[in-house]
Amino acid sequence: MMVLQIAALAAVAIAGGAVVLARDPLRQTLVLSVYGMALVMLFFVFQAPDVALSEIVVSTVGLPVMILLALRKVREQERQRQDEEQ
Repeated sequence: MMVLQIAALAAVAIAGGAVVLARDPLRQTLVLSVYGMALVMLFFVFQAPDVALSEIVVSTVGLPVMILLALRKVREQERQRQDEEQ
């Protein structure tokens, strides 16, 4: 079990670093979803399945969808501003 715990911790560390290093907001959102799955794996390995199930809903599905919707809205507003200026 110790090997799985170390692997899960390493996956969380690598995925967290990847989220920080991603520059494009769209790419960062997708990497954030992968980071959420790494956290789910970590919680399962540390025998917290209830927290893992909550994490699947929140960080793997819910948060990235909300961020993508917000990015879409911001881009639409930027296009409207550009159209008004021309």
